[in-house]
Amino acid sequence: MRKLIIVASAWLMLSGQAYAQSDKLQKTEKMEEISPKGYTTFKVSNKVTMYAVTFKNQYRMNVAGHLFIPKSLDRNKKHSAIIVGHPMGAVKEQSADVYASNMADRGFITFAIDLSFWGQSEGQPRNAVSPDVYAEDFSAAVDFLGSSTFADRNRIGIIGVCGSGSFVISAAKIDPRMKAIATVSMYDMGAASRNALHHSLSSEQRKNIISAAAEQRYTEFNGGEIKYTGGTVHKLDKHTDPIQREFYEFYRTPRGEYTPKGSSPELTTHPTLTSNVKFMNFYPFNDIETISPRPMLFITGDHAHSREFSEDAYQRAAEPKELYIVPNAGHVDLYDKTDLIPFDKLVDFFTKNLN
Repeated sequence: MRKLIIVASAWLMLSGQAYAQSDKLQKTEKMEEISPKGYTTFKVSNKVTMYAVTFKNQYRMNVAGHLFIPKSLDRNKKHSAIIVGHPMGAVKEQSADVYASNMADRGFITFAIDLSFWGQSEGQPRNAVSPDVYAEDFSAAVDFLGSSTFADRNRIGIIGVCGSGSFVISAAKIDPRMKAIATVSMYDMGAASRNALHHSLSSEQRKNIISAAAEQRYTEFNGGEIKYTGGTVHKLDKHTDPIQREFYEFYRTPRGEYTPKGSSPELTTHPTLTSNVKFMNFYPFNDIETISPRPMLFITGDHAHSREFSEDAYQRAAEPKELYIVPNAGHVDLYDKTDLIPFDKLVDFFTKNLN
């Protein structure tokens, strides 16, 4: 017992101290101006320059992003910047770039990223679920912007769309460099996995999902094929429910259909079965009040099937906070319908809070 007490005491003393290590993270960012031609899911005005960027997260994984910089900005000065995260299972070209390009057109430096295991970012197996790594990617994006010559590290905000809404909250709780946090059509991926929408998943059904994932681990450990789950259907029939139809109209049509080089359209939005259960242990809204006094804005549609998650987060968060309901908007409407997305509200929020 005495040895246990000594070890525990030593850990308590050491846990608050930082130690240098020899395995240094090498700066290997790449930033290249690119043409927006060929991207069908978003538009870039001639007032904005677009860059392809890669940088490393804390786990030495390359993360890919699109950086948008207004041509009118003085590059010799530092400016406020906004990081944007895509829906769960998507890529930056699906929704995140819509927000980033439009906010850049309104005068902000913006940075849309692919989460690890998705799109052009590294991570194996592809489509793996790892909430901790996702949150790390946003902090690493802050590292990149805050170390640049053009972004003010004290004026960095963040937008999370759909599943990324819960990931940016998870990141912001332990990264005070994110000065203003906005979510749009947010999904709490933890609650959605544990309970499904409107708490429709029974305890028995949850256990069956966990058991199937656990059994599949044996298959993959012994060289079997990776199995995928969830996601958007690839065909509609008379039995397809309205929520799946909503996602289908985005991910399976030219409206939002985009597959980066090296990815399979058949796997878009489908996480691996064995990793998807990691969301069962994901509680992004726990301690959300600790983000205060940094401001939070929760945007959701009045018809959004996901509205419950934004309302839950708003109730738990501390001031300053705001819940903004977009009239006549569903969940997926706020992915890309620029006539419904409240860009003026976002501009006001970030202008006020990134001064």
